[in-house]
Amino acid sequence: MELRHLRYFVAVAQERNFTRAAERLHIAQPPLSRQIQQLEEELGLQLFERDSRPLKTTDAGQLFLEQATQVLERVDSVRMMMQRLKESGRPRFVIGFAPSTIYAALPNLIRRFRAEAPDVELSLVEMVSFEQIAALKEGRIDVGFGRIRREDPGVRRDVLRNEPLVVALPLSHHLVSHEGSLALSLASLAPEPLVIYPREPRPSYADQVISLFHDRGLTPNIVHEARELQTAIGLVAAEVGYAIIPESVARLRRDDIVYRELDEPGATSPIIMSRRVGDHSAVLALMSHVIIETYTEWGLPAPAGLES
Repeated sequence: MELRHLRYFVAVAQERNFTRAAERLHIAQPPLSRQIQQLEEELGLQLFERDSRPLKTTDAGQLFLEQATQVLERVDSVRMMMQRLKESGRPRFVIGFAPSTIYAALPNLIRRFRAEAPDVELSLVEMVSFEQIAALKEGRIDVGFGRIRREDPGVRRDVLRNEPLVVALPLSHHLVSHEGSLALSLASLAPEPLVIYPREPRPSYADQVISLFHDRGLTPNIVHEARELQTAIGLVAAEVGYAIIPESVARLRRDDIVYRELDEPGATSPIIMSRRVGDHSAVLALMSHVIIETYTEWGLPAPAGLES
């Protein structure tokens, strides 16, 4: 399978017509059809319902479309980053970050880092914790900020802090009026409709939330698995259910959502800095120094061994 197969498939899926897709790709239709057929033979799956008009993807085709689109977007992003690096000639430092970490200390750390290293070209790439491991090992990012503890001999993890979790509830939820401003227990929440995120890839932050219930012998009532944090918050506002989120996300103040503390010891989510084992670059050392200095100013414990 080559990148051209993915581009051809995505074009056909988006145009829903082989002729229009061929025109968009500036190739003849017969070679395009053969390429798609070869792709289906390699996968052992039918990707299109060819009898439908307009053309439709099968269930397997829809899943392949989502993944192919992400791969092509990532390839284009890497190509653009390399072009910018070529044009700038400056040292480059790429940060991968899980979406929820952007509500915590990360923006402040990035501002301070930029001030300390004005000659470094800094790039930010949004990716979940699971994706950061491969990105580090492949050299696509230099450091990652996420929430998932995943062991890998080529990657070092440092827990910066354990962030308390809170409950996001729709304003009309009965627990808001019944419990007042009191903290909520997982036992009281378990029967209620729960929205978790992200849906994929796994393991993810969603598994941390589910484990909170399972560790206490409870089964959460999951009604929706959202792709992104913002979607989950929107679904809470739409009264689909409640969500358990990191405390920093509660800064997203909305009139239609109420935040409550969790009355559960140890209900936290770690913020983890990941980097390649043996990477002692000066830029990475500067990032570690900025984190330690910032945490010290805030009166927080400096992460142990971060500068080693």
